[in-house]
Amino acid sequence: MEHRVNLGKAAPALYQSMISFDRQVNEHVAASGMAEGFSHLLRLRASQLNGCAFCVRLHTRDSLAAGESMDRISVLPAWRDTRYFNEKERASLALCESVTSISEGQVPDSVYQHASSLLSIEEISAVEWLAVLINAWNRVAISSRYPVGGGS
Repeated sequence: MEHRVNLGKAAPALYQSMISFDRQVNEHVAASGMAEGFSHLLRLRASQLNGCAFCVRLHTRDSLAAGESMDRISVLPAWRDTRYFNEKERASLALCESVTSISEGQVPDSVYQHASSLLSIEEISAVEWLAVLINAWNRVAISSRYPVGGGS
């Protein structure tokens, strides 16, 4: 694998700004009432879609540490075909996926309307800011080629 510039080391002040943004989003998510474990599942799902191995590993571990079950983590790529997620979580997952895949048709009105029928303004805002945040982190990790190896 070729050497890539580590964005965090090349521009530490910008990286610190990302960390600050992360803290602010986490506070916003917590204030919305979203369970911490589920917030990690949203991060994990976006990271899966983006192919960010570093963040997939990180948020799998964080999900487990926050009390999410291995079953919910395992079926996350096929969440639509399971009964592991309630209606609010399903709407949140669909919205997060749409924000993550925004170049493929924006956020469809049907996804947003369904989310707004189940989620409060605060919950929608939390899901969308969380998606914006994790997509930014995925781009930092992927473009910097953060190493992901066995045993750690």
